[in-house]
Amino acid sequence: MFAEHGYEGASIRDVAAHASIDPAMVIRYFRSKDELFARAAVVDLQLPALRVIDRNAIGETLIRRFLEVWEGPASGPGMAILLRSATSNEFAAEKLRDVFGNQVRPVIAAVADPADAGRRAGLVSSQLLGLAMCRYLLRLPPVVALSHDEIIQDVGPTLQRYAVGEGAP
Repeated sequence: MFAEHGYEGASIRDVAAHASIDPAMVIRYFRSKDELFARAAVVDLQLPALRVIDRNAIGETLIRRFLEVWEGPASGPGMAILLRSATSNEFAAEKLRDVFGNQVRPVIAAVADPADAGRRAGLVSSQLLGLAMCRYLLRLPPVVALSHDEIIQDVGPTLQRYAVGEGAP
Protein backbone atom coordinates (compact mmCIF):
# COMPACT_ATOMS: atom_id res chain seq x y z
CA MET A 1 0.00 0.00 0.00
CA PHE A 2 2.74 2.47 0.94
CA ALA A 3 4.71 1.67 -2.23
CA GLU A 4 1.69 2.44 -4.40
CA HIS A 5 0.11 5.32 -2.49
CA GLY A 6 2.83 6.77 -0.27
CA TYR A 7 2.49 7.43 3.44
CA GLU A 8 -0.34 9.93 3.13
CA GLY A 9 -2.34 7.80 0.71
CA ALA A 10 -2.35 4.60 2.76
CA SER A 11 -4.40 4.21 5.92
CA ILE A 12 -4.37 1.52 8.59
CA ARG A 13 -7.79 0.46 7.30
CA ASP A 14 -6.45 0.17 3.74
CA VAL A 15 -3.50 -1.94 4.87
CA ALA A 16 -5.77 -4.17 6.96
CA ALA A 17 -8.24 -4.60 4.10
CA HIS A 18 -5.41 -5.47 1.72
CA ALA A 19 -4.19 -8.11 4.19
CA SER A 20 -7.75 -9.31 4.91
CA ILE A 21 -7.42 -8.66 8.63
CA ASP A 22 -9.08 -6.42 11.18
CA PRO A 23 -7.47 -2.96 11.57
CA ALA A 24 -7.10 -3.69 15.30
CA MET A 25 -4.61 -6.44 14.42
CA VAL A 26 -2.43 -3.94 12.58
CA ILE A 27 -2.46 -1.65 15.61
CA ARG A 28 -1.80 -4.56 17.96
CA TYR A 29 1.37 -5.59 16.13
CA PHE A 30 2.63 -2.22 14.91
CA ARG A 31 1.11 0.24 17.45
CA SER A 32 0.83 3.08 14.92
CA LYS A 33 0.91 3.97 11.26
CA ASP A 34 4.41 5.39 11.76
CA GLU A 35 5.69 2.09 13.16
CA LEU A 36 4.03 0.12 10.36
CA PHE A 37 5.59 2.47 7.85
CA ALA A 38 9.01 2.21 9.50
CA ARG A 39 8.88 -1.59 9.26
CA ALA A 40 7.67 -1.53 5.65
CA ALA A 41 10.29 0.98 4.58
CA VAL A 42 13.44 -0.83 5.65
CA VAL A 43 16.21 -0.11 3.18
CA ASP A 44 19.68 -1.59 2.94
CA LEU A 45 21.59 -0.19 -0.01
CA GLN A 46 24.17 -2.95 0.41
CA LEU A 47 26.97 -0.61 -0.61
CA PRO A 48 30.36 -2.28 -0.87
CA ALA A 49 33.40 -1.20 1.12
CA LEU A 50 34.90 1.19 -1.40
CA ARG A 51 38.35 1.08 0.20
CA VAL A 52 38.92 -2.29 -1.45
CA ILE A 53 37.63 -1.18 -4.87
CA ASP A 54 39.93 0.19 -7.56
CA ARG A 55 39.76 3.94 -6.96
CA ASN A 56 39.03 4.54 -10.65
CA ALA A 57 35.98 2.23 -10.53
CA ILE A 58 34.14 3.74 -7.56
CA GLY A 59 31.43 5.46 -9.63
CA GLU A 60 30.82 2.36 -11.70
CA THR A 61 30.69 0.21 -8.56
CA LEU A 62 28.17 2.51 -6.89
CA ILE A 63 25.78 2.63 -9.84
CA ARG A 64 26.02 -1.13 -10.44
CA ARG A 65 25.13 -1.80 -6.81
CA PHE A 66 22.30 0.70 -6.91
CA LEU A 67 20.77 -0.98 -9.96
CA GLU A 68 21.15 -4.40 -8.32
CA VAL A 69 19.38 -3.17 -5.18
CA TRP A 70 16.49 -1.63 -7.14
CA GLU A 71 16.08 -4.29 -9.80
CA GLY A 72 17.68 -7.42 -8.39
CA PRO A 73 15.84 -10.47 -7.07
CA ALA A 74 16.35 -9.39 -3.46
CA SER A 75 14.97 -5.89 -3.97
CA GLY A 76 12.07 -4.99 -1.77
CA PRO A 77 9.59 -2.14 -1.77
CA GLY A 78 11.37 -0.20 0.98
CA MET A 79 13.14 2.33 -1.21
CA ALA A 80 10.09 2.99 -3.39
CA ILE A 81 8.00 3.43 -0.25
CA LEU A 82 10.42 5.98 1.15
CA LEU A 83 10.98 7.84 -2.09
CA ARG A 84 7.28 8.10 -2.89
CA SER A 85 6.41 9.20 0.64
CA ALA A 86 9.30 11.54 1.42
CA THR A 87 7.95 14.35 -0.71
CA SER A 88 4.77 14.68 1.33
CA ASN A 89 5.62 13.32 4.78
CA GLU A 90 8.33 14.56 7.13
CA PHE A 91 8.62 11.20 8.94
CA ALA A 92 9.37 9.50 5.61
CA ALA A 93 11.75 12.27 4.57
CA GLU A 94 13.68 11.90 7.82
CA LYS A 95 13.87 8.14 7.36
CA LEU A 96 15.20 8.62 3.82
CA ARG A 97 17.77 11.13 5.08
CA ASP A 98 18.82 8.55 7.68
CA VAL A 99 19.29 5.86 5.02
CA PHE A 100 21.57 8.04 2.97
CA GLY A 101 23.30 9.63 5.97
CA ASN A 102 23.99 6.31 7.64
CA GLN A 103 24.76 4.25 4.55
CA VAL A 104 26.14 6.54 1.83
CA ARG A 105 28.14 9.03 3.91
CA PRO A 106 30.34 6.46 5.71
CA VAL A 107 31.11 4.66 2.45
CA ILE A 108 32.12 7.92 0.76
CA ALA A 109 34.09 9.05 3.84
CA ALA A 110 36.23 5.93 3.48
CA VAL A 111 37.51 7.04 0.05
CA ALA A 112 37.24 10.83 0.15
CA ASP A 113 38.55 13.53 2.44
CA PRO A 114 36.44 13.00 5.59
CA ALA A 115 35.96 16.76 5.92
CA ASP A 116 34.34 16.77 2.47
CA ALA A 117 32.44 13.47 2.82
CA GLY A 118 29.10 15.06 3.69
CA ARG A 119 29.08 17.23 0.57
CA ARG A 120 30.23 14.38 -1.65
CA ALA A 121 27.73 11.92 -0.15
CA GLY A 122 24.98 14.49 -0.67
CA LEU A 123 25.88 14.82 -4.34
CA VAL A 124 26.05 11.04 -4.80
CA SER A 125 22.67 10.74 -3.08
CA SER A 126 21.14 13.44 -5.28
CA GLN A 127 22.20 11.56 -8.41
CA LEU A 128 20.94 8.19 -7.16
CA LEU A 129 17.64 9.56 -5.87
CA GLY A 130 17.07 11.51 -9.08
CA LEU A 131 17.68 8.41 -11.16
CA ALA A 132 15.37 6.36 -8.94
CA MET A 133 12.63 8.96 -9.13
CA CYS A 134 12.81 9.18 -12.92
CA ARG A 135 13.27 5.47 -13.66
CA TYR A 136 11.13 3.74 -11.03
CA LEU A 137 8.46 6.18 -9.87
CA LEU A 138 7.85 8.67 -12.68
CA ARG A 139 8.82 6.07 -15.28
CA LEU A 140 10.16 8.63 -17.75
CA PRO A 141 10.34 6.68 -21.03
CA PRO A 142 13.87 7.73 -22.06
CA VAL A 143 15.23 6.78 -18.62
CA VAL A 144 13.24 3.54 -18.38
CA ALA A 145 14.50 2.55 -21.84
CA LEU A 146 18.15 2.77 -20.80
CA SER A 147 19.94 -0.54 -20.38
CA HIS A 148 22.04 -1.15 -17.29
CA ASP A 149 25.18 -0.72 -19.38
CA GLU A 150 23.98 2.65 -20.67
CA ILE A 151 23.16 3.85 -17.16
CA ILE A 152 26.53 2.66 -15.88
CA GLN A 153 28.31 4.38 -18.77
CA ASP A 154 26.39 7.65 -18.35
CA VAL A 155 26.01 7.90 -14.56
CA GLY A 156 29.19 6.14 -13.40
CA PRO A 157 31.57 8.99 -14.30
CA THR A 158 29.35 11.52 -12.54
CA LEU A 159 29.25 9.40 -9.39
CA GLN A 160 33.02 8.98 -9.67
CA ARG A 161 33.51 12.74 -9.73
CA TYR A 162 31.03 13.28 -6.91
CA ALA A 163 32.57 10.58 -4.73
CA VAL A 164 36.27 11.31 -5.11
CA GLY A 165 36.66 14.23 -7.51
CA GLU A 166 38.15 12.14 -10.29
CA GLY A 167 36.94 10.75 -13.59
CA ALA A 168 34.76 13.71 -14.51
CA PRO A 169 32.83 13.22 -17.72
